[in-house]
Amino acid sequence: MQDTIVRILSEIKNNPELLLTATETTDIVNDVGLDSLQMINFILRIEDEFEIEFDFDHFAYEDFQSIGDFMGFITATQTAS
Repeated sequence: MQDTIVRILSEIKNNPELLLTATETTDIVNDVGLDSLQMINFILRIEDEFEIEFDFDHFAYEDFQSIGDFMGFITATQTAS
């Protein structure tokens, strides 16, 4: 799952270096630096890739504190489906 998330982030940011440097503790917003449009694109790509739909009523900034936190959010979303 982590490799998929990092690959998508790398593609959106057009930054292949992320494939080598991003870890479970990488902050998606501050370290990767997604702007609002990139964030929307990222969410849509994740939904497509993992065949899930996020419930934005339960979506919080804390879910983006790290790639690891986001993986936990995806897992919880998959389990709830």
